[in-house]
Amino acid sequence: MASSVVMIASWMVLVLGLVMAISTTTQVEAARTFFVFGDSLVDNGNNNFLATTARADSPPYGIDTPDRRPTGRFSNGKNIPDFISEALGSEPTLPYLSPELKGDRLLVGANFASAGIGILNDTGIQFINIIRMYKQLEYFKQYQARLTDLVGYEEAQRIVNDALVLITVGGNDFVNNYYLVPYSARSRQFSLPDYVKYLISEYKKLLQSLYDLGARKVLVTGTGPLGCVPAELAMRSPSGQCASELQRAAALYNPQLLEMINELNNEYGANIFIAANTARQTTDFIDNPAAYGFTTSKVACCGQGPFNGLGLCTTLSNLCPNRDANAFWDAFHPSEKASGIIVDRILRGTTSYMSPMNLSTLLALDTTART
Repeated sequence: MASSVVMIASWMVLVLGLVMAISTTTQVEAARTFFVFGDSLVDNGNNNFLATTARADSPPYGIDTPDRRPTGRFSNGKNIPDFISEALGSEPTLPYLSPELKGDRLLVGANFASAGIGILNDTGIQFINIIRMYKQLEYFKQYQARLTDLVGYEEAQRIVNDALVLITVGGNDFVNNYYLVPYSARSRQFSLPDYVKYLISEYKKLLQSLYDLGARKVLVTGTGPLGCVPAELAMRSPSGQCASELQRAAALYNPQLLEMINELNNEYGANIFIAANTARQTTDFIDNPAAYGFTTSKVACCGQGPFNGLGLCTTLSNLCPNRDANAFWDAFHPSEKASGIIVDRILRGTTSYMSPMNLSTLLALDTTART
């Protein structure tokens, strides 16, 4: 009798172990690979490995991370890709240039973003050594070759096709190009409406390249309210009202971006690209900061000058004691709390925030189609 009890107990332990192993495997397989392209809003630290002034590798950046150290993110803590990774049930993507991105870490995905870049290659020329969009796409090709070496060609293609892709680019083409200086080269070449049309045509080529490289679920963010960031308030609007010319640029750009995305989806016969109305998502807490728990949506937490909007965020800058009270961390970038609000809209927002559907719906439909 005793031996029977021991055998039953041993069998139960074995079954429990198998169940736990299967459960763990399922969780790992369910963590969708994630790729990130774009600028400083989504850079996880690539610029740390480059000789450029567009870096966030010094305190007080990262002050609210677990070890209170800068990570290369332009944030006090997490940024938009980090919150999306959490929603996917995955660890944060590593910068593509990180030496830690090897072996099984490739299965998590990669972040190719680089602070300072734009749709156009001449955007951000003052930062010199940054990973422009054409180079980010070249790195994506390199990544796929490395992934193929790890898992084989067919599995690599499946991983890329099933992956989520985030691309955030375009804002710098206005603030660090067209409006960078009075009478900039691009402003002499184009009227604002014509410049926007040119940007959209060039952006379309980038999205087509992503599709050609295997991307099938691409989240495209528009520009935020460009004239409302602390840097532009400090330089263009002493009254604290959003700078009208930059607001006009965003108002021209975002609807045309959505139209272009709809055209691409029609061409491909599927909802490959989903558009995030970043301007609406951000304007919500800029117009009514108290409703979202912020004390201010005009003054950056870290900086100097009017609205803390001038210069870089450094150890010599003004620094707010409670980062959750400020919608903006520095002169251009949202605080960790604000990034979380933006991602919540991306995941669960109505069609006024997301088109043609939010990210949760897209992923649920895709999971259903694969099972």
